[in-house]
Amino acid sequence: MSSPDSARPRRLRRTAPLRALVRETSLSPGQLIHPVFVAAGSRVNRPIGSMPGHAQISVDALAAEADALARAGLGTVLLFGIPEAKDASGSGAWDAAGPVPRAIAEFKRREPTLTVIADVCLCEYTDHGHCGVVDSRRGEVVNDETLPLLARAAVAYADAGADIVAPSAMMDGQVRAIRAALDGAGHSEVAILAYASKFASAFYGPFREAAGSAPAFGDRRAYQLDPANGREALREADLDVAEGADLLMVKPAGPYLDLVREVRNRHSLPLVAYQVSGEYAMLKAAAERGWLDERRAALESLIGIRRAGADLIITYYAREAARWLREPGD
Repeated sequence: MSSPDSARPRRLRRTAPLRALVRETSLSPGQLIHPVFVAAGSRVNRPIGSMPGHAQISVDALAAEADALARAGLGTVLLFGIPEAKDASGSGAWDAAGPVPRAIAEFKRREPTLTVIADVCLCEYTDHGHCGVVDSRRGEVVNDETLPLLARAAVAYADAGADIVAPSAMMDGQVRAIRAALDGAGHSEVAILAYASKFASAFYGPFREAAGSAPAFGDRRAYQLDPANGREALREADLDVAEGADLLMVKPAGPYLDLVREVRNRHSLPLVAYQVSGEYAMLKAAAERGWLDERRAALESLIGIRRAGADLIITYYAREAARWLREPGD
C-alpha cells in the first residue's frame, strides 16, 4: 500500500489520453434531449430573444429540424406547443389538429427512430397562463378538475405517436390519472416521464417568453415546489413512482444537484434532469460578454449534472453540445 508521501494523483492527469482513460463520468449526444417549441400556423420561425439559437417553429419547418437532429446524433426531442388561440380550460392541449400532435406525426414520419416526448400541461393553452383549471371565485387552480384534462391531452399525444408523455403541471395524482387514461385508450406501451420534483423557480423566465405561458395573475407557488424543500421533493418522487411513473425528473438541474443525487440514490428508475431556460440564458449572456469560455462552461455544467446522477439531460444546449462532443478537445 502506498504511503501518503508517495501518492501522486497527478500522474493520471499528465496528458489528454490519460485523463480520458480514467474519466469517471461520460457525456454523449444520446444522453441529451432537445426541446422544440412548435407553433400553430405555417412558415413560422420566430426567434426567442432570451434564448439565442432557439425559435418557435411551425410543423412545416420540422423537416430541417429533424435533419439537424439526425446530423447531430441526437435521438430524443421534447415538444411544447404554442396554439393559435387560448381559452379558460386549455382545450387546445388535446386538439388532434393542434401543433404538438401534428409535430409528433411529422417527426415520426421523417425520423421513425426518433424518441418523441410530449410535455403535458395546460399553461401554454390557457388564457390565464396557469397549469390547470382556475376556480374563478377563489382565483386558484383546482386540482381534481384539472386531472381529466391532463389525461385527455396525454391520450391525444399518444394517439399521434408519442413515445413518452411528460406531465409537468404538478397536480396531485396526475401520473395515476394519465396512466389510467393511456391504458384505457390502448396505449399501455406509452411511458410517463414525471416532472416529479419541479420547483417554483426563478430560472424559468426565458421559457415563459418561448412558450407564451406567463401567468396572467399570481404565480405557481401554490402547486410547484418551494425551493427550500428537499424532503418534500423526495416525497413527490415517491408518490409518482407509486402512481406508475416510468422515468423521473428533477427541474431545474443546476441549483438542485443535491436533489438529483438524492433521487438517484432513492430510486432505480431512469432519472432526467432539466437544465432550464434560465441556466442556458445565463451561460449565453456571459459568453456573449466574453466572461467565460462557452464551450467549456456548458460542457462542464452538463457533466456536473451527469455526475450528480442524471441518466438523461434536457438542455437547450443539446445541438451545440452534441457538436462540441464530436470535435477534438479535452
